[in-house]
Amino acid sequence: MRRVLSLFCIAVCAVGTTLTAAPGAQADTNPWFAPNVGNASQVISVVGVGGSDAKMDVYQRSASGWQPVAAGIPTHVGSAGMAPKAKSGYPATPMGVFTLPYAFGTAPNPGGGLQYVQVGPDHWWDGDGNSPTFNTMQVCKRAQCKFDTSESENLEIPQYKHAVVMGVNTARNPGDGGAFFFHTTDGGPTAGCVAIDDAKLVQVIQWLRPGAVMAIAQ
Repeated sequence: MRRVLSLFCIAVCAVGTTLTAAPGAQADTNPWFAPNVGNASQVISVVGVGGSDAKMDVYQRSASGWQPVAAGIPTHVGSAGMAPKAKSGYPATPMGVFTLPYAFGTAPNPGGGLQYVQVGPDHWWDGDGNSPTFNTMQVCKRAQCKFDTSESENLEIPQYKHAVVMGVNTARNPGDGGAFFFHTTDGGPTAGCVAIDDAKLVQVIQWLRPGAVMAIAQ
């Protein structure tokens, strides 16, 4: 199956700018994530291969089962690898199944089915555990923000040329981590996010629709 997926990825990467399941692609009726993703029809699978490296496979569910639409995408995860649960200040990528509610980036909207926010110097991700807006995007001038910007992240950085929010710690509990994104790689480990080449990320964003999830495992 791994050889089939690799050959299919080569075909997908050679034809166009968006990810589209080929009509003749071999369906997989029982990929590893299948019991855990509910009714989702689009799944981004991220499986660790050691250290801060992982492999990404992209699947769409059809009437005949799960079809691969891209496979073997080189992926970077946290500098501490993966962990069972997110933890504030610990640079590991949490394992589990996470929603992908909306996208953002410093670049213009590349298109696709998700809401997209183009960010600038006044866009922040609130990392202040004492703030009522902890683990959410906020827009404010640094001096006027109602949260501690020294504990937060300004979103106008190269790694966020394009990004998708990962639904980690949606309960927004202090200590359980925040600011987890699927974003443009800078070529190295992340602080707990998932990162791939920007050109491929754009293709994935153009393919994504509401209800898609990311499934992460070692």
